[in-house]
Amino acid sequence: MRRPKVVIVGGGFGGLAVARGLKNADVEIVLIDKTNHHLFQPLLYQVAIASLSRGDIATPFREIFRTQSNIRFILDRVEAVDCQQQVVQLINETLSFDFLVLAPGSRPSFFGHEEWRHHVWSLKNLHDALGIRDHILHSFERAERLLPHCEAQRYLTFVIVGGGPTGVEFAGALAEIARNTIRPDFPLLRDHTIKIILVQKESRLLKGFPAQLSEHAKKDLEHLDVTVKLNCVVTDISEHGVQCNDEFIPTANVIWAAGNEASPLLRTLNMDLDPEGRISVGQDLSIPKYPSIFVIGDAACCLDENGDPLPGLAAVAMQQGRYVAHLIRHNPSPRSRVPFHYKDRGQMATIGKARAVANIKGWNVSGLPAWLLWSVVHVSFLIGFDKIRVIMEWIWFYLTYKSSERLIDIDFQPKKKDKT
Repeated sequence: MRRPKVVIVGGGFGGLAVARGLKNADVEIVLIDKTNHHLFQPLLYQVAIASLSRGDIATPFREIFRTQSNIRFILDRVEAVDCQQQVVQLINETLSFDFLVLAPGSRPSFFGHEEWRHHVWSLKNLHDALGIRDHILHSFERAERLLPHCEAQRYLTFVIVGGGPTGVEFAGALAEIARNTIRPDFPLLRDHTIKIILVQKESRLLKGFPAQLSEHAKKDLEHLDVTVKLNCVVTDISEHGVQCNDEFIPTANVIWAAGNEASPLLRTLNMDLDPEGRISVGQDLSIPKYPSIFVIGDAACCLDENGDPLPGLAAVAMQQGRYVAHLIRHNPSPRSRVPFHYKDRGQMATIGKARAVANIKGWNVSGLPAWLLWSVVHVSFLIGFDKIRVIMEWIWFYLTYKSSERLIDIDFQPKKKDKT
């Protein structure tokens, strides 16, 4: 008897949880991803600021599933899904399925201003992180060469757009590494101001956190000399800088952390999408009329008990993945499926060395205890054998502020063309 074929699109937290949840199940699994590795995105910004190497937060799928005999990995891109025919179209082949799990993730959203994409760096994959790292280092090199011209300040000004966890964590880490690790290597820049500006359109940072922790995060960033601009709406971004409300900020360095939209692959399903491009799923995470097709993670608009969409967090995607794996393994009839219920175990964000905020089941934690908790949680979720190496690199960086990753790739090309 033929085993059911389970096709999983995307090897992020959700897709990985499905695949691992089906280990030893009597199914044939095909995992498709456009990269050959699982990426631990919560630590991606640490690659961007050169405190970790890419091998610390990424593990090849073939290594992860080396001992799982019922899975096959395909390095390719899925271009379309035919729900009625139950096939997925790859670049060079077509695959049929009995169960399909769509976990394609998301991409940066520029809210209708696609032209901004050419002037900013976003942080979604290893290519982005390495590009940001090289861009930061290149900006310091360029600034020193431009001295004493006033244009040098544009290369020493960094604007982070978006005050969510990614923006807050990146701003804090950049403030520390720029002043304590990079600037000491540039003697001519030691007397010049490094400006790090965090722009947030809301009235506070970390909107999903309790107000007390939002204010604590703001004070921690300001202690690191990060300028926090609240209620500040970006209206234009060019190669010369950022227009924010009535103020123009000259800069050659813009990091975009202001929002995401679901993968364009979902449009091929001919389903109604929400404003963020997500598919509204049922209580069992399947799509309307197709109980064998599931959508999870950033691609799914899944409502909680209050009718609000669940946030695009790794914890949400992992729980959804385990839930879908359980459904596929036991294959109950659609009407008898127990609805998915997300168990919120809290959220946390780090703001630099020994600074963090966390809300764990209603308890607010900040400072060193929150930072230690953040470190333990993130290391525990790393895939592969990188945990000890990451811990040692963190300890070394904590004590010395030194990093061995400050190397500019020979093929690096700046995002913006120099005009001087």
